[in-house]
Amino acid sequence: MSIGLAVAVVLIALAFTYINGFHDTANSIATVVATKVLTPSQAVLMAAVTNLIGALWGTAVAKTIAAGLIDTHVIAAGPQLLICALLAATVWNLITWWVGLPSSSSHALVGALVGAAVAASGNNFAAVIWWHGGAHWWQGNGVVPKVILPMVISPLMGFVLGFLLMGSLYALLSWLSGRSGFLRRFGRTPFVNSFFGKAQIFSASAMGLAHGMNDAQKSMGIIALALAGATAAGQFEGLPAWLHFLRIQGSADGGFNVPAWVAVVCALTMAAGTAGGGWRIIKTLGHKMVKLHPINGFAAEGSSAAVILTASAFGIPVSTTHNVSASIMGVGAAKRWNAIRWSVVERMVWAWILTLPVTALLAYGMVRLAALL
Repeated sequence: MSIGLAVAVVLIALAFTYINGFHDTANSIATVVATKVLTPSQAVLMAAVTNLIGALWGTAVAKTIAAGLIDTHVIAAGPQLLICALLAATVWNLITWWVGLPSSSSHALVGALVGAAVAASGNNFAAVIWWHGGAHWWQGNGVVPKVILPMVISPLMGFVLGFLLMGSLYALLSWLSGRSGFLRRFGRTPFVNSFFGKAQIFSASAMGLAHGMNDAQKSMGIIALALAGATAAGQFEGLPAWLHFLRIQGSADGGFNVPAWVAVVCALTMAAGTAGGGWRIIKTLGHKMVKLHPINGFAAEGSSAAVILTASAFGIPVSTTHNVSASIMGVGAAKRWNAIRWSVVERMVWAWILTLPVTALLAYGMVRLAALL
């Protein structure tokens, strides 16, 4: 991998991070905007700050992307793999953003990496780490334990947690209204909206923190993977001393650490993208799928943030989009089953199903086309 190509990968990865910022901003602030707790400008500013903090909070997910999904030797042999993967994921992100569908940037990137790795290795599916190590699924690396299983399990957890939390809050309020003169005196609805309006600021902040911890780290992993491949291929030999920070040395077990400067640059880029907003997807999540009040927004954000923060601690690159959407569904179902607009949900689920295969095929085709040029 030449220095120029390595730099190109870094720049394209940062562009993907920026787009991820405004594409997935809606995931962390859709509910707080829909419930009118914060204005769109206030919500975007809060999301940008919390995304920045979350992105700098550990590198477990970045290490999974960098060394736990595809064979790093394939990267050293062909940098076009990473470029095509990033371009394919970016194209899918822009398409789904344009039509207002909350698809997963995480799965777009992983699907594109898999498709590009298979194409770059001459249709060798062994270039993809499907499952490696660990007695349990959460202890192993590879696409199956780190992507496929969490893709199914984490939204289910978000739905169940959202349903249970919302149901518990309804039960608590019902008990208080029957036994406490406070709610009867001041009015149940105004009090509940006021209290959970304030609480929702904290739950939305937790959601922004979770998004930064998981999504920004994916681009960190791509950049680290590109630089490690260039270092292993000896492309950084003879660099001036002031550019030695570009070198990333691998360890004996085939992994490597993500440098602090990569984390900082990706975190700032994600925050800048977040500040760009994502109003098309906010409209779908916060208005079209189910009507939300502050108490609903608090339950949805709290449950989805809990799932994503837990996954991030284990280095699992889950989908913020899937978890927020599933939590909103769970909250709506706790209210009443027909409160959810299932036609909107159906469109979203199709976007979820198509993301991995479509981005894999896009990246595969791009790598094949680049080989012919």
